[in-house]
Order: sequence, then structure tokens, then C-alpha cells
Amino acid sequence: MLHTIAGFDRIGEENAFAVLARASELERAGRDIINLGIGQPDFGTPEHIVEAAIKALKDGHHGYTPATGILPLREAVARRTLTTTGVEVSPDNVMIMPGGKVTMFAAILMFGEPGAEILYPDPGFPIYRSMIEFTGATPVPIPIREDNDFAFSGEETLSLITDKTRLIIVNSPANPTGGVTPRAEIEALVAGLENWPDVAVMSDEIYETMTYDGAEHVSLLTFPQLRDRLIVLNGWSKTWAMTGWRMGWSIWPDQLYDKARKLAVNGWSCVNAASQFAGIAAIDGPQDEADKIVAAFDDRRKLTVEAMNALPNIICRTPKGAFYAFPNISGTGWKAKELASALLEEAGVATIGGPDFGILGEGYLRLSYANSAENIERAIVRIGDFLSR
Repeated sequence: MLHTIAGFDRIGEENAFAVLARASELERAGRDIINLGIGQPDFGTPEHIVEAAIKALKDGHHGYTPATGILPLREAVARRTLTTTGVEVSPDNVMIMPGGKVTMFAAILMFGEPGAEILYPDPGFPIYRSMIEFTGATPVPIPIREDNDFAFSGEETLSLITDKTRLIIVNSPANPTGGVTPRAEIEALVAGLENWPDVAVMSDEIYETMTYDGAEHVSLLTFPQLRDRLIVLNGWSKTWAMTGWRMGWSIWPDQLYDKARKLAVNGWSCVNAASQFAGIAAIDGPQDEADKIVAAFDDRRKLTVEAMNALPNIICRTPKGAFYAFPNISGTGWKAKELASALLEEAGVATIGGPDFGILGEGYLRLSYANSAENIERAIVRIGDFLSR
């Protein structure tokens, strides 16, 4: 029997892809499946972005690029960061990644080791905990509570820090809850971190453009006292409907940048050359299509919340960001993962059970409203019919 490193037995996964695979299998068998499970925009990438990639290929951009990304793209990210946050960052602190997960991988790998503790949101994106456990570090959940509008508490987060804490992961707007943490909570966290100068922070801001009802996305870049220990995760997948392009960017402090560069050299060499030119077009080109995507999500958000709240024994808090609803289904008497499985197999609706996002996810389903309004309505009717049986 082959002997593998023990750490690989600790790796989890993102169950949304398993649900997607099962939904696709049922569709191939002739079933009508409505997918509210996978977290990706149902829109195509805007045409001018696609054309930029085609032009790059025709212009001969077929080879390796610098491991950190081509300079024009890093400059574009720096310009956009200045526009969206008012903060000036150097292109020399920007790294282009093959997707957002790679920034998580790099950051957690840098700080995770046996004996270390890393704080992460629960419920939260499942790869946080998976990667923490892989490194041998102890995952410490930051509770994300419905009664706090699915925002993290600055005070509670600070109370979880110990002498073993090496990294804190925050995510707002958040997956899976759609929660947006208010400025006051973020300011409380930042103020308290002055007492913990050796604790690094990774801020996952991939849903930064997707806020509703006047909610404010507060980038941690706007706090200069954190800049020497802050890693910011962002990218193209959500804002410009580019999930399959595998393009992310991250902003690193000086003392960590070269470590991330070495991981790139050893791990993935560089990001696809033509995709990087598409990334420039996305940032510097017209934003009307991206704005339309957010407006459509807003309409679907309202539809989803209203329809779910009309079902008996379900309470669906209105999300303020991203494109997810996280309804409380504990009143139905079902366990969340059992209900999600039954809805897929028997009602033809793909959702994700809350425990796939953490221990505190029990009693909830994640619904992605990155689907058409018609399909969302059909899906929720099916959910209601199933529960009534």
C-alpha cells in the first residue's frame, strides 16, 4: 500500500462541486434539475473581455509571463484599487493568481503549522477550514450568527485570539450567508488588533461589488495600520462572470510578497497569458455589463427572499451582499444536508446544506440566486410542494 503524507487525509473539499456533478448526472438521465447550488454567475463574460483574449492570442501572447503577472495587468489592478477604495497600492504588491482559492492556499500555507491557530468564518467558504487542517494548524471558528445579520462581531473575533494565533480570515460580503459586516464591527476588530501586532489578516473581498440596500463594502485596505500584515483576496470571477477563466488577484505586504512569488514559481509558474489581457479589458473597459449583473442579482435576491419567507416554517433573512440566501429551515424538522439531498433527488432542486460551510451551518440551506428569475420561482414552488408532502 502506498504511504502518503498524513496531511492529505485532512483535506476537505467544496461540496458545491459534488452537488453540481450529481445534478449534471441527473440531467443526463433526463431529469429537469434547477440548480441553486453552484456559486457562479449565470451570465456570459462581457464580449469586449472575450475579444481582448482573442486579440491577445492572435497577437502572439502564447508564452510564459512573469510569475506575479504581467505589469500592465498589475498596474490595472492598482488603478482599480485606488478607484474603489481610495487607497494607493504599488503594482509591485499585486500578484495575479489562477483564481481566488490560490490566494487562500498561499496565505494559509505561510502561517499554518502544527501548534498554530488560524481564525476563519463559520459558516464560511469551506476551503478555509480545509486548508487550515491540511497545514496541521488548529482551525478556530469565528461565529457568523443570523441574529447579527450574518456579520462577524469585532469584539467576539478579538476574544478568540491567543498567543498561538497566526492568521485571521475575514470575508465580507460573505459566502454562504450574503452577510455584509458593518464598518463599526470592522473598526472594532482593527482597533483591537493593535494589541496583536504579530497576527496577520487575510481579507476575502471577492464579492466587493455586490452589495444591496445601502450596505457598504469596507475594504481592510483602508486601514493603514494593517497594511504591513494584510493580504487582500479579489478577482474577476464574480464581478465580470469569469469563473472559468481562473483569474484572481491579491495584494500582499512587502514582507510576504516574495514568499508568495516563490510559491507561484514552484506551483503554477504563471497565469494564462491571454486571460491576463482579458483581465485588463475587464478592469479598464466599460462597466455597464458588470453593473447589469449586480442589478439582476438584486432583483433575484428580493424574489428569493419573498418566496422563501412565504413557505411555512422557513425564515429567510434578507442578504445584503453576494448572490446567496441562507434561509433557516430548522422549523421544518429536517436536518440541512438531508433536506438538500432530498430536494435534489426528489424535487429536482440543487441547494447546499449549511453544514458544508461549518458546524454553525446546521439548520440552514444555501441558495444561490445566480439563476434566472423564472427558474428561481419554479425551484421555490418545488421546495414548497416537497415540504408540504
